[in-house]
Amino acid sequence: MLEQPAFGEHLRAMRVKRGLSQAALAGDGMSTGYLSRLESGARRPNSRIVGYLAERLGVPVAELAAPSVGGSGPPSTQTSSLVQFLAEAISTSADDGTTEQLTEALHDTDSWDPALRWQALWLLARTSNGKGRHDEELTLLTELTQLSDELGAPQLRARAYIQLSRCMRLLGDNGSARKHAMTAWQAAEGLSVADRAGALHALVSAEAELGRLTEAWIHADQLCRLTEQAAGTLQVEALWAAATVRIRQGDYRAAQDLLERALLGLDGRQDLLRWIRLRLAAASLYLQLTPALTEPAQALLDEVTPVLRVVGTELHAQQLTALRAHLAVKQDRLDEARAICAQIDGQALLLSFRDRIRFQALCCRLRILDGDHEHGVRTLKDLAQQAQEARNPELAAEVWRTIAETVTQDISQTTAGTGAH
Repeated sequence: MLEQPAFGEHLRAMRVKRGLSQAALAGDGMSTGYLSRLESGARRPNSRIVGYLAERLGVPVAELAAPSVGGSGPPSTQTSSLVQFLAEAISTSADDGTTEQLTEALHDTDSWDPALRWQALWLLARTSNGKGRHDEELTLLTELTQLSDELGAPQLRARAYIQLSRCMRLLGDNGSARKHAMTAWQAAEGLSVADRAGALHALVSAEAELGRLTEAWIHADQLCRLTEQAAGTLQVEALWAAATVRIRQGDYRAAQDLLERALLGLDGRQDLLRWIRLRLAAASLYLQLTPALTEPAQALLDEVTPVLRVVGTELHAQQLTALRAHLAVKQDRLDEARAICAQIDGQALLLSFRDRIRFQALCCRLRILDGDHEHGVRTLKDLAQQAQEARNPELAAEVWRTIAETVTQDISQTTAGTGAH
């Protein structure tokens, strides 16, 4: 009943099912290295070890010592099926149901090969990200990073922590985003330019959101130097990140120059989805400049609209709609802005934390101008508090400015209306 590798596969399946790391299961009674060798089948357990592990897992010894409990078929059959699920999910559209089948297989079968499980988690997390399902993505990435730590491969650890950092930032947990980016940056030492650039990019983004602008610019400059001779989109991503930092610093001229270089450097034929993302991001940044560059922003949104109808996701559609509302307000077309906001009203917002706060603040601004002063201001204060709790002082300050500007505009309109009578 203690034959390897069946015992090791069963032991690992029970540990993962309970969400335990190897260190947590090993405790003080054995080394994680020994536990790792047990799970890999390299060591055969004795009765004392089985008793200790059963106690740590909270199960009877008989249950731990019975590998057949863990799976629905022989390991070779399961592995073959899982490889097929994974191959189908990779080679077909993410919307044709194959990712759902892969998710079910991942949950129903405990004896996945660790490398196959890593690939499945990575694919499912990327799919969730593309659909704006960041809470779902976070669950997958948490397991992915734990698995990466256990596998010990620097490349896998760096890439998993980069994605976890980005997800935490999109959810508004910028402190955790920076911590995970630092882990990724340390893991990426000595790896490829792409891995190091990805870690630096995550670090810059988190630091910018936290208002740590001096550190963010130092790392952004380092990122631009690192990718200067790199092929593909790495330099474009670096310029994009640097432009974001410059806007936060109020250096709008430098930000505009960096954005224009990034836009010119990306060929849509090479990476159409990145081409879409960059134009949406550039339009957003143009609208955040002082004064806002509404004509270039309009041109970018008009350029991307027909492409989104063909290949865009629901997340992209929401981003485009929100940006058109911001543009309409900047151009003082308030009735059009109200109509655009109504298109999203009632939908589950897939926007990132920053974009969601900014869009909801815009909706509150319109509500105040429509006469709902008390509710609009109260909601804006709540949004500012959310940004502050996310340790994003720049975003919180933007919401407070919105309150001040909107109240002033509302008073001016009221005074003008009274004077007209």
